Amino acid sequence: MLKSDQRDNVAGNATAANPSRRTILMGGAAVGAATIFSPAVLRAATPVIKIGHVAPVTGPMAGFAEAQPWVLDGIRKYLAKGLEIGGKTYQVDIITKDSQTDESRTAEVASELILKDKVDIITASSGSIDTNPTANVAELNEVPCITTDDPWESYYYGRGGTATKGFDWTYHFFWGLDQVLAAFIGLWQSQDTNKVVGTLFNTAQDDNSWHDAFIPAIAKAGFKVVDPGQFPAFGNDFTAQISAFKKADVQIITGNLFTPDFATFWAQSAQQGYKPKIVTLGKAFLFPSAIESLGDRGLGVTSEVWWSPDYPYTSSLTGSTCRQLVTDYEAATGRHWTQPIPFKHALFEVVIDVLKRTKDVKDPKSILSAIASTDLKTIVGPVKWSGQPVKNVSTTPVVAGQWQKHGERIDIAIVNSGLYPEIHTTSKLLPLG
Repeated sequence: MLKSDQRDNVAGNATAANPSRRTILMGGAAVGAATIFSPAVLRAATPVIKIGHVAPVTGPMAGFAEAQPWVLDGIRKYLAKGLEIGGKTYQVDIITKDSQTDESRTAEVASELILKDKVDIITASSGSIDTNPTANVAELNEVPCITTDDPWESYYYGRGGTATKGFDWTYHFFWGLDQVLAAFIGLWQSQDTNKVVGTLFNTAQDDNSWHDAFIPAIAKAGFKVVDPGQFPAFGNDFTAQISAFKKADVQIITGNLFTPDFATFWAQSAQQGYKPKIVTLGKAFLFPSAIESLGDRGLGVTSEVWWSPDYPYTSSLTGSTCRQLVTDYEAATGRHWTQPIPFKHALFEVVIDVLKRTKDVKDPKSILSAIASTDLKTIVGPVKWSGQPVKNVSTTPVVAGQWQKHGERIDIAIVNSGLYPEIHTTSKLLPLG
């Protein structure tokens, strides 16, 4: 028989080797307390929402994403303390991928975001090379998707949408060609010309949309159209087009060109003694650097204006006016503002608004419902998917502008308000340089 002290030793050894349930609970509580108050674990325990974004950080369209780091830095600061949804705070991670301005690459990285990174919502911007493959991958995988920064016809019809059949999971906001045409034609009608318009369109997908919309609309507005036919982008000899324009006494040039193509056309026009009264092109004159590269002969060209610091809108996130956004960007980067900047900002305005209104952010259909019911005033204007012009598209304002030089600075002035009288003109149209 064991003595009492021996029994105590055995009991103590047994307790050490096989701790009681009470001991486990007490120890677990101590460990749990340490875990609960660990900042790292606190962050890990916070539910996470993942937003994917695809843009051309490199490649020929990289200029469209030049300001992306600055925009995303501001968005991430806004989200630093999390996003409150339905009384619960969520950490929001924005995962970006570079499309390299390549459609196949876009589809690949969009798939990575959806299948590997498991994003809750995916976004894209900067032309159909990025918006369309991203939206197609999202539609296939039934993941909510919002895109911008691409004329809506190229996005919608370029993906196979029709007047009666749209898409289930993918939504877009940007202006369309009817809006651009209203501003362009309004600009031309205000000038003394012979109303003969020559067109320059290449064979890219975007240009096909522009070509097919422009030709009948310009003729319907009472102008004579001289269309010498579409041509491949880059490295083109414009002798045939210039000869056709001179023969028909074309005084207005319009179309949709890459800047290098216009530079070639403009140089050859000078060599052949051709000078129209008005040049109004899409794409070619988007960035101030493009105008600077053309020298003094680039002054006075006209184009669509997606947005400017003179637009009358404010950010739904920060309350910043358009002018304040430009001032902040230029102060932070030392670079001239560009028109894609506010659309990057507005894209996240819309996404954040959608997430705030989503009843269950881990249910894709719940996010989709919130997208469809969006009615938001953003830095680029109102965004609302009302079924017009089609189910998956909300149009934003676009006007016509002219590149002018004031002192040492080149900027684009609003010279025709098109369909948007609330966006006031800031200058009359000056003679082409």
